[in-house]
Amino acid sequence: MTTRPPAFPPRPLRGVRATYARQTSCPSVFARVVVDFEPWEPGLAFEVDDMAARVPGWSAQDVAELCEALRTGIHEELAALGPGTTVAAAVVVRELTVHEVDSSPRSFRAAGRLAVRNALAQV
Repeated sequence: MTTRPPAFPPRPLRGVRATYARQTSCPSVFARVVVDFEPWEPGLAFEVDDMAARVPGWSAQDVAELCEALRTGIHEELAALGPGTTVAAAVVVRELTVHEVDSSPRSFRAAGRLAVRNALAQV
């Protein structure tokens, strides 16, 4: 009998929240996201909900940069799971919360890594 390696996510994980913030001194950082991790084909599919892509006061290009950084952070953290886990996930970004000064791609990359850790804690 052959045993398949565990897959991530093993079941739908909806409404996974991640907040990466440090606002006690300069420089401050802030990123808050809500994402769904759905079982999918092997690999990582990434989608941003239309409502999440609209951030008042931010251009579509700036929001796209934040989303790409979020995707990068999620990908990096999933890659760190190692060869014992098969990544087969569709990630849907449901919500982005930004701070007009303290949000940056770097903070959203960290929030992506944290979102994966929070999802793993639910499993």
